[in-house]
Amino acid sequence: MLDLQSDYWRYPEPATKYLEGEISSSLLGLQHLTYLDLSCNNFSGKPFPNFIGSLTRLQYLNLSYTNLARAIPQQFGNLSRLISLDLSWTYDLTEVMMLPSLIHLSLRGCGLSTLTTLQFLSFNASTSSQLLFLDLSENYDLMEVHNLDWLIHLLSLTHLDMSWVNLSQVVNWPNKVMMLPSLTHLSLSDCSLSTLMTSQLLSINASFSSQLLFLDLSENSFTCSTFHWLFNSTTSLVDLHLTYINGLHECSIPDAFGGLNSLRTLDLAGNMLVGGIPRSFWNLCSLDSLYLSSNDLSGNLYEFISNALGNNRFTGPLPESIGNLSNLKILDVANNYLTGVVYEAHFSNLNKLKTLSLGLNSLILRFGYNWVPPFQLDLSQIKWLQSQKNYTVLDISDAGISDIIPAWFWDFPLRLNYLAMYNNQLHGNLPDLSSSRLDEFAKIDLSANLFDGSIPHFPSNVSSLDLSNNRFSGSLSFLCELNTPTLLESLNISNNTPSGELLDCWTYIRDLVVLNLANNNFYGKIPDSMGSLVSVQLLHLSNNGLVGKIPASLKKCSKLITIDLRANNLSGTIPPWIGDSLPKLVILNLRSNQLYGSFPLSLCHLSYIQILDISSNKIKGTIPECISNLTAMSRTMDTISSAIYASNRRYSYIDHTSLVWKGREFEFKHSLGLVKVIDLSNNKLHGEIPEGITNLTELIALNLSRNNLSGLITPKIGLLRNLQFLDLSRNQLYGEIPMSISNLSFLSKIPTGTQIQSFDAFAFLENPKLCGSPLPNKCLDDLHPSYINTHGDKNQNVQENDDDRFITKGFYVAATLGFIGGFWGVCFISVLNIRSKMQDYYKFIDS
Repeated sequence: MLDLQSDYWRYPEPATKYLEGEISSSLLGLQHLTYLDLSCNNFSGKPFPNFIGSLTRLQYLNLSYTNLARAIPQQFGNLSRLISLDLSWTYDLTEVMMLPSLIHLSLRGCGLSTLTTLQFLSFNASTSSQLLFLDLSENYDLMEVHNLDWLIHLLSLTHLDMSWVNLSQVVNWPNKVMMLPSLTHLSLSDCSLSTLMTSQLLSINASFSSQLLFLDLSENSFTCSTFHWLFNSTTSLVDLHLTYINGLHECSIPDAFGGLNSLRTLDLAGNMLVGGIPRSFWNLCSLDSLYLSSNDLSGNLYEFISNALGNNRFTGPLPESIGNLSNLKILDVANNYLTGVVYEAHFSNLNKLKTLSLGLNSLILRFGYNWVPPFQLDLSQIKWLQSQKNYTVLDISDAGISDIIPAWFWDFPLRLNYLAMYNNQLHGNLPDLSSSRLDEFAKIDLSANLFDGSIPHFPSNVSSLDLSNNRFSGSLSFLCELNTPTLLESLNISNNTPSGELLDCWTYIRDLVVLNLANNNFYGKIPDSMGSLVSVQLLHLSNNGLVGKIPASLKKCSKLITIDLRANNLSGTIPPWIGDSLPKLVILNLRSNQLYGSFPLSLCHLSYIQILDISSNKIKGTIPECISNLTAMSRTMDTISSAIYASNRRYSYIDHTSLVWKGREFEFKHSLGLVKVIDLSNNKLHGEIPEGITNLTELIALNLSRNNLSGLITPKIGLLRNLQFLDLSRNQLYGEIPMSISNLSFLSKIPTGTQIQSFDAFAFLENPKLCGSPLPNKCLDDLHPSYINTHGDKNQNVQENDDDRFITKGFYVAATLGFIGGFWGVCFISVLNIRSKMQDYYKFIDS
């Protein structure tokens, strides 16, 4: 046995190095070797060593996270005794062959593009029936899976992980999975599964669902009925993970838990579930881990408590019986509506408690003066930290601390996994933290302070780093000095003062889900290596000095939900691949750049888009009729009910963006999911406004102003009943404003000055040939309604009124003007209060 696995990813200290260079052929001298582990080292893209195929006694081989590349040599076929092979995160793998004795095969994140490279289609029972464990997860480009026909040979398979593999185009795949008679562990997280597919998987074959012990369907889509069915059918489940499911935001937790008496882990976090916790939870006697955070649950906690109930709407007191949970390690009930007093009895037996979060409730802590629980720390002093060595979470956020961090503070305990110090007045430079001892996937949040100087080095095993809203300067050079893949999933350096070009060194951060570099001083082109961020969901590069074209390499980032590139100097055309390669896009904000060309028809393929802002560019051509295909703007309940999230298994991040709303720029965050906007203003568009845009009935803002649009305003404009902001001004529209505009009851009517105008009128101004209410220039028919009768006779009514010398043309004009003045005078007074109420309303919604 030879185990040279590096611990660098877990404990990146100076004393913990990793192997690099080439794998030496001197290993051939170990002809009795059966176990070889070289994982978590860095071989810098070198090819697979041919000679390993000569170690014919090998039974266990682990080359994962070694940065090897290219094809596996044919000599690997000599490893006929190999039982376990782990090649996870071995980049650009082009070929893997099946070995007759293989039981365990892991190809996680290998960049596979087609399963033909696995030669599964040519397997027979003798070569594949032994396989028990197969991990193909995080192969983002693995689209061609041949209908999973290769599964029929894997009759002994017990564990199958295809998370983050797109199965949406695979026909009838649930039947293929259910043909595996021995399967007990199934992970299909983020596979773009629909409700129909999930229902097929779990309902067609009841015997299949009853044999499963582990099931993970997180980050897919299904309905409440499918959700309830799960708890009635999968009776043998021990672990069930259903986090961040699209479509459960109005579902309640089913009461039928009697059949899940074997369940030990239940994770329902991040689904916006409503209602209370069913009393049937009392029947889950085997349950030891329950995650319900980030939902919309309410009601009393009665005599039930779990270890993760934060960010809900629970009311009432904290149950005193919590003191009986002597094995409890995490108690998080923060951000609820709990009331009442917390006594010593609540905590007296919680000797194993490691994390306590009670914030954002209305609880009163009432302890005896001399009582000190074993986990209690005096947060009024920071000096105590110098003697503490066992804490795993440190949160001193929003504590009003104004100081320079002492040097000893950064000597963290080995298992620290969360450091939060945001929203204080901490200042000074940060030291080099690359040697700090942090747990794997640790999170650091130092945002909203006064830190300055250059951005320091951080450990490569940090998964979330938030340095936003400080005074950091310099460049992002610390990213380029990472010479091994990192665990970083969220990087937020927005609202600082770093400068320089965005360095072309993003290859080692391919797990990044959130990247926010907005509101800084970066310049130059967007580097091509950003296309290697195949997991990124939120990309914010706004308000910098970036130039050049939007790089085509970003088409590889197919998981993108938000692209915010506003307020730069980007040029070129809007890439057509945005509509073809980014199917999950919800926000596209390209405002205030130098983009030119026409409106790409492919943008009409963005069926999830809710915010489309390409204003203040140089876009020419017409608005395509296919804009009516942006169906998320016509659905009453969309994929997200109030906020837009980026998520994975370990955390979620609430997105935000800036929009111009009624002439002012606003930041939307918690209410972002309610906002559905099209802003094409200040371009060079011409032609008519397509009638199909009125199909987008959930639009709340439409801005087409400052273009060269012409033609009539469609009478169907009144179908946009949820419209709160409309601006068609400064175009070449003509004809009469349709009467259906009065159907837009949410449209603000706010006087803007002393003229007889309203906000409605402002929306149509500077269209010289446009007439009719609410514009002051009336159409001819409005001024002379009696001149034209139904037969087209212009003289008949004139002669009939000829004898009435007092009722002249001047009389009609004076009466009309008097009516208009009186009417709008009343409106001016009556709506003054409306404006302030509407402003208060929108502030309330966004808060």
